[in-house]
Amino acid sequence: MEGGARPGFELNPVAFDAIPGWAEDDHAVALAAFRRGAAVLSAHPAKPRAVGLDPAALAAVIARADGLPVDTGHAAARAFFEAAFRPVEIVPEDGPAFFTGYFEPVVAASRRPSAAYPAPLYAPPEDLVEVDPDAPPPGIEPGYRFARRTAEGYEPYLDRGAIEAGALAGRGLEIAWLADPIDAFFIHVQGAARLRLAEGGEMRVTYAAKTGHPYTAIGRELVAMGALPPGGATMRTIRAWLAAHPKEAPALRARNRSFIFFREAPVADPALGPVAAAKVPLTPGRSLAVDRLLHSFGAPVFVAATLPGGAPWRRLMIAQDTGSAIVGAARGDIFLGSGDAAGEIAGALQSRGRFILFWPREGS
Repeated sequence: MEGGARPGFELNPVAFDAIPGWAEDDHAVALAAFRRGAAVLSAHPAKPRAVGLDPAALAAVIARADGLPVDTGHAAARAFFEAAFRPVEIVPEDGPAFFTGYFEPVVAASRRPSAAYPAPLYAPPEDLVEVDPDAPPPGIEPGYRFARRTAEGYEPYLDRGAIEAGALAGRGLEIAWLADPIDAFFIHVQGAARLRLAEGGEMRVTYAAKTGHPYTAIGRELVAMGALPPGGATMRTIRAWLAAHPKEAPALRARNRSFIFFREAPVADPALGPVAAAKVPLTPGRSLAVDRLLHSFGAPVFVAATLPGGAPWRRLMIAQDTGSAIVGAARGDIFLGSGDAAGEIAGALQSRGRFILFWPREGS
């Protein structure tokens, strides 16, 4: 089964000693990230996904891991993974696996609007509803997960251009205001942020819903326009273009019709990231966003990639998040942590590499 062809990719067995960097990795840290999903996955079992990993078998392994001592060391953690899983590399037909990075921005904000803080982050509107993307109601295209409920039925929700122009203003949906709409835009891209409030204290916001419109990468739009060279669209270059072209920036942002709504979330452990799609806090350097239609949350994935500057990235990571731009069986987005240092790496990370899924052993 593991060596047969699948639509768009193959699954090829790999020996542990053939995984680059496996012996040198910190398996205890990977185990701690793996265990964070135990209670959640027990309460919300994963659904079968197209890659074929058995979510029930994965849940059983996670439950076993939850029973290990809290201070399980490197050697014991490595032995656990090797006994419980068999590595299977996902090899796409169109080239090697592809990895990017994301992070949690930390920006100044206020609970009140002012000339210094004009750019709002919104909570979900009451007329925004989730729909079945495979069988949407009349008036909604297949693939849309959200729609606007009206007295007459359903319609596509307002898009980014309309909302940034003020279509939701005055409805009491604002969670906080930022100094710069560019910061707001990139918080939408990342899906979460920590806000240092002018009134004192810190607030974390995280994804709650979205309009449902398809995600468009404005970096690709800038390349297509000739504003950036091919391969030159990074977070730094995109931000620089937006800042240098304030009149054109709103129209460019509006090309990405997808718009994110947020909810306030506690900062329970400053060392961890926000609670993401798998409903567990992200672990910097260990949590991976994957294609939710193909993969089960909680699955370990060994990532072999290259960081900006050429340093190798060889780590066992855990599938704990997803994203609109993360599409494909061997597509991963590495959570690198919070703040500017993580953002510098995340914004420039574009690497081909290897995506090695850990498949629960039969009877494990």
